[in-house]
Amino acid sequence: MLPRGVRVGVDVGSVRVGVAASDPDGLIATPVETVPREPGADDAAHLAHVAGLVAERGAVVVYVGLPRQLSGAEGSASALVRNYGGALARAVAPVPVRLVDERMSTVTAHRAMHASGRPGRRHRQVVDQVAAVVILQAALDGERATGARSGERVGPSTDRIDRSGGAKQQEGSA
Repeated sequence: MLPRGVRVGVDVGSVRVGVAASDPDGLIATPVETVPREPGADDAAHLAHVAGLVAERGAVVVYVGLPRQLSGAEGSASALVRNYGGALARAVAPVPVRLVDERMSTVTAHRAMHASGRPGRRHRQVVDQVAAVVILQAALDGERATGARSGERVGPSTDRIDRSGGAKQQEGSA
């Protein structure tokens, strides 16, 4: 059984980053904030802001959505998110950062907002938060199903990834 604690979900985009958080029992994900990101700018201030959100909530793990193609293959966007995950892991250490499959999270977020009656022109303002909720909720569901943290761990001192999936790993080492 995993220890209690807030989990944070992150949807990384080139212009905005959506952030979501769970309750301490890891049952439900809720939106937190959309953090603007300057394309081509240094991410230090942006990462510090996201790290502050993680610290403010006392998160025990951060899940970052890893974009994959429908086939499961990784493209250039995946490489960018892997780099971002490594930088975030260094910024929030010792809190572990894990990459989780986010296929269709943005599509799911747009559909959910459309179904709720939110006008399309206003989607951009919150779609990243909703996508972060989708990513985090999938990770929470995975935790409950397996009893282990979801995804691949990003090492805090390097961009190395533990591709074991974390099966049966306790959070103290994950």
